[in-house]
Amino acid sequence: MKVQAQITHDYEVAAIKVSAAVRYWEDGKVGESEDTDGTLMPLRNGDLWEPTIDLDTGRIRDWPEGVEADVHYKVCDAGVYTLLDAEGRTLATRDGYVPDLLSPCGSGYGDYIIMKIGADGVIADWDAEIDPDEWNWVAI
Repeated sequence: MKVQAQITHDYEVAAIKVSAAVRYWEDGKVGESEDTDGTLMPLRNGDLWEPTIDLDTGRIRDWPEGVEADVHYKVCDAGVYTLLDAEGRTLATRDGYVPDLLSPCGSGYGDYIIMKIGADGVIADWDAEIDPDEWNWVAI
């Protein structure tokens, strides 16, 4: 017998891992330098920008101390976003549109990551609001 049931579960989400295929690297600035080809941006991995952000603090993990950045990246539905627990296990994923929380410095309309990153790796105006209905949750 097949039974379909909706189950509510509380998740303790610690971080979001971003894997965004950036269309135009030149829309970023690192320190005082325009990053015309994306070679200055920390956490770049090939054509992807892959920061992991602590949700409570807005601090980007492994961000190099003293480096400031201004990000305005067009992603255009070419990203994978993963919510992680404190041990780094996947709790939920989504792909395509950029989650709103990744554009605290302007409306990203689901296509842009817009943020200012301080020298301490903290994102300005960070607000880690998550709409659970926009995510594909892992069964626990």
